[in-house]
Amino acid sequence: MSSSTPQDQLDFRNARTRHFLRAAWGLISGRPTQLTPWDEVRDKLKLRGMINRGVQTVQLDKIVGSVGRYRDFDDRFLPTQNSTGDRWRKVNRAYYDDVNLPPVKLYKVGEVYFVLDGNHRVSVAREHGSTYIDAEVEEAMTRVPVTEQDIDGDTLEMLGEYQDFLERTRLDKLRPEQHIRMSVAGGYKRLLEHIAVHGYYMGLEHKRHITEDEAVIDWFDNVYMPIIQSVREHEILKDFPKRTESDLYLWVIDHQHYLREHVRQEGCGDCDVDAEEAATDYADKYSQKPMVRRVADAFGEFIESL
Repeated sequence: MSSSTPQDQLDFRNARTRHFLRAAWGLISGRPTQLTPWDEVRDKLKLRGMINRGVQTVQLDKIVGSVGRYRDFDDRFLPTQNSTGDRWRKVNRAYYDDVNLPPVKLYKVGEVYFVLDGNHRVSVAREHGSTYIDAEVEEAMTRVPVTEQDIDGDTLEMLGEYQDFLERTRLDKLRPEQHIRMSVAGGYKRLLEHIAVHGYYMGLEHKRHITEDEAVIDWFDNVYMPIIQSVREHEILKDFPKRTESDLYLWVIDHQHYLREHVRQEGCGDCDVDAEEAATDYADKYSQKPMVRRVADAFGEFIESL
C-alpha cells in the first residue's frame, strides 16, 4: 500500500503542472527556466576553498541552483521529472505530519546558494509558501559580487572575466572602493590592455621600470576615474539604459582618441581634449535618449542659431 495520501499526490501533480506551464512560457518568451548547475558557477568563477559557516536560517529565494540535481528541478525548484515523485511525496507528507527534517546542505557564493543535499526539501518548502529553511552552509570565497541577477549564462560569463581581471590587477586590494562592472563582452580584456599601455608610457616618462601595481593605481586614479567622474557629474548614464559606468569609460576613451586625432588633423597640434569634453560630446552624439528629447535638443540648437 502506498504511503502517500491523496493530498500528497495532488500537491505533486500541481507542482508538475506549474512546472509544465512555466517551461512552456519560457520557450515562448525566450526566458529559460533551468536550474543553475553549481559546476558551471564554480568553473567560471574559479572558486577555490570552502569555509564552514555552520547551521543558518537561509532565505529560500536565495537558493538558485543545485550541485547534482539541477535537471530534476526548475529555477523555482518545481519538479521537472515524474521519477522524483516518490521522494517528493514522502518529504511532503513529513511536512503535513509536522516531522522535523534535518537541515539541508548548501554551498554559498556571494549572496546565493546551491543545494548539495536536500533538493526535495527545498522544493516542498517553496511549494508550501515557506520563506526560510534551516541549512548547513559552506561558503566558497570569490573576489566578485554574486547576486540572483548574476546567475545566467551571459552575466556569469562576465563575472568570470571580472574575476580574471581582479586576479591579474589586484585592483580590489589596491583600491577597495573600486566598482568596475562591464556588460560588454571582452571589456575587461580591453581594460587590461589600457593598463599595460599606460604602464609602458609611465616607464618612458619616469625612465625606470614601473611595477604592475604602480601602473594599475595610476591608471585607475588618473585615467579611469576622471572619465567616471565626468559621467557622474553630467548624469550621462541616464541616457544609456542597461549600460554601466565602465562600459561608458571604454566608449568615451575611444571617442576621446577620435576627437584628439580630429583636432590634430585640423592643424591644432597643441590642442587637447580632456575627459569631460570627451564624455559630454559622446553623450550628445550617441545618447540613447527618447526621441522627444532629441527633437527638443535640435529645436534648441535651431533657436540659438537665429
